[in-house]
This record gives sequence, structure tokens and C-alpha cells, in this order.
Amino acid sequence: MPTPLESAPCAAAREPPLEPAPVWRRLAAFCYDLLLLAALVLSFTFLVVAVRLGRPVPPGTWWFPLSLLAVIAAFYCAFWSHGGQTLGMRAWRIRVVRDDGGALTLLHAAARFGCGVVAIVPAGLGLWWSFLDERKRGWHDLWTGTRVVRAQPATQR
Repeated sequence: MPTPLESAPCAAAREPPLEPAPVWRRLAAFCYDLLLLAALVLSFTFLVVAVRLGRPVPPGTWWFPLSLLAVIAAFYCAFWSHGGQTLGMRAWRIRVVRDDGGALTLLHAAARFGCGVVAIVPAGLGLWWSFLDERKRGWHDLWTGTRVVRAQPATQR
């Protein structure tokens, strides 16, 4: 007669394996997110101009581009650390996880975003790498121990 531990299914056996998300789904999700980011950046710019009482930001200022980068970073880091999905990723049923399948912390998300910016610099080579990697990971995923996987559809109640 099996013991209770032997007869109880383990949690790992019940969870389906994490399948890498196809690159085309990642690109589609990114396109969705670009629409949201455009609205966010535009709203932030209007706010800055309003605070400056209608005066435009002078060319060559360092703080404004850094502020825009911070807005974009906040967008991605907030979504990745709370559920692992941006709105575009949710629509295309993909999510970002750590290599062990766990959720990203805010620190993991910030590191992934920072490494993603670095991966874009050499003509996007770090992102193109996902076409060559068998698990579809870009440089930023390799450097931070993350990966983008297909999300399981929500169960209906």
C-alpha cells in the first residue's frame, strides 16, 4: 500500500512545462505596448509643458530624455514585477518569468530592462539573438536569468 506521500501527486507534476514564447508573439506584444507607451510618453510631455507654463523643453537638456526613459522603465518594471505581463503580453498570452519559473521581483525587472537597453545598442543584436537561441532568449534574458514563456489560459469558473 502506498504511503500518503507516494500517492499524492506532486505539484511539479501537475504544472505544465513552460514553453518558450515564439519570437513573433513577443514582437506582436511589443507593438501593442508601443501604443500604450506612446500615450504615456505624450501625456508626460504634456504635463511637463504645462508645468513649464507652455514653454517647450530647450533642446539639449539632459533631464527630459532621462525622464522619458524613466517613464518607460516604470511601465515595464511595474507590469513585469506584478504578474509578469504587460498589457500586450497579456493579449498575446505570454509572460516573463525567472529561469526557475518564478515571478520577477522589482529588482529582477529593473535589471532586465537595463540589460534590454544595452542589448538594443549594437543595432538590436541582443534582441536578434532570440532567433538563434533554442529557448528564444535575448541577451537581456541570458544576462538576467529570465525567459518569456507562453502563458497558460485562465481557467473558467
